[in-house]
Amino acid sequence: MKDQSSARLPADYSGLKRLQQQFKEYQERAFPSRPARFFSLELCGEVGEIANLEKKKWKNVEVAPGDLAEEAADATIALLNYANARGIDLAAEVERKMSKIEEKRRRESGRGD
Repeated sequence: MKDQSSARLPADYSGLKRLQQQFKEYQERAFPSRPARFFSLELCGEVGEIANLEKKKWKNVEVAPGDLAEEAADATIALLNYANARGIDLAAEVERKMSKIEEKRRRESGRGD
């Protein structure tokens, strides 16, 4: 049985694994010659667009509904493409990182929960 802190973590990362595999299959058909550095630069650009929209909102400039969601989707696509180009298993790495974050949170809180 999982302890209480482990219950806070996602129980299953297989959906991310399946999604990444589907993107890999698409990527191999659609963008077979693009190197990882292309997707890295694309990711930076897309995340920059999110930051620019947030800056506008912070300055009370109206941002069209759905723009943040669209840019978040673009950033996710670029991240999946980058991870595939580098052979990174995102599900495994996210699961590993979440465990480290939770362990650090528990240590810093001084509690075992």
